[in-house]
Amino acid sequence: LIIPLGDWVIREACKQLNAWASQGLGHLTIAVNVSVQQFAREEFVESVLGALWHYKVKPQQLELEITESLLMRNVDDTTACMKRFRAAGVALSIDDFGTGYSSLGYLRQFSVDALKIDRSFVKDLHTKEDDAAICAAIIAMARELKLKVIAEGVETAEQLEFLRRHRCDQVQGFLISRPVPAA
Repeated sequence: LIIPLGDWVIREACKQLNAWASQGLGHLTIAVNVSVQQFAREEFVESVLGALWHYKVKPQQLELEITESLLMRNVDDTTACMKRFRAAGVALSIDDFGTGYSSLGYLRQFSVDALKIDRSFVKDLHTKEDDAAICAAIIAMARELKLKVIAEGVETAEQLEFLRRHRCDQVQGFLISRPVPAA
C-alpha cells in the first residue's frame, strides 16, 4: 500500500500548498518523506510533476526527503531521477543523515539541496560530546558543500542554542511546535 499511499500524500501536500497560496501564503513549502518503493518506480517523477501542475504549485515549494539507504540502492537510476527533479526545481534532502552507510563521496554525485541531521544525534548533543561533535561536523560539512542543514528532534533550549551557535539553517521539533492541523 505504500505506493498509492505515497502518491496520495504528495497530491494532498500539493493540494494544501494550493489552498495556502489562495489565502496569500504562497511562499510556504512542504517536505514529504518518500519511500524506496515510490522512488524506484519509473513513473514517479511524472507523478510528482503532474501533481504540482494539477494544483498549480511551484516545484520549489515541494521538498522530497529521501534516506541514505534509498540513495545506495541503484545509484545510476537514483542519480538520474534526482537530476530530473532538480531540473524541474523540486528540492531534495537526505533525511536522517549520518545513520546510513553511504560514502561521503556520494554527496558530490547526488544532486541534493539539504541534509537533515537525525534526531538521534540531536537528542543528547548537550550532554554527550560525541553527539555534539557529530552535529557540529555535519553542519560544517553541509556549509562547505553549500547545502542547507536541518536538525530534527529539537526539544530543548540547550539544543537550539547549540545549533544556532553552529549556524544550523533550520530546526524542527517539539520545542518549535507539536504537529498542528493545516488551518
